[in-house]
Amino acid sequence: QVRVVQSGGGWVQAGGSLRLSCSASGAIFRISAMAWYRREPGKQRDLIARIVRGGTTTYADSVKGRFTIIGDKADAIDELDVQMTSLKPEDTAVYYCDAQEGDYTVGWGQGTQVIVSS
Repeated sequence: QVRVVQSGGGWVQAGGSLRLSCSASGAIFRISAMAWYRREPGKQRDLIARIVRGGTTTYADSVKGRFTIIGDKADAIDELDVQMTSLKPEDTAVYYCDAQEGDYTVGWGQGTQVIVSS
């Protein structure tokens, strides 16, 4: 079993920065990728960034150039931070960290609220 714990987030004015952290424990040998998602009020959960073991990263177009994910040690993925800069009000959402084995989620975080005011 994989346990995922998130930290960070909060409130910031537009143009500001925040960092979210995510840490996995337990059966981390199962993890081949980790990802950050977000859910805006009334909408489905959307992928914003993902890293696969080996370092390949994927970003949603909406966050490219503004968000950077930091993770992937040489031998495992068990931590994944996301540095968010130039934040916009439309980035307001609950952010979730997932630990994945292939395309399947094996652990997920509790969710972290990010509020960006204009």
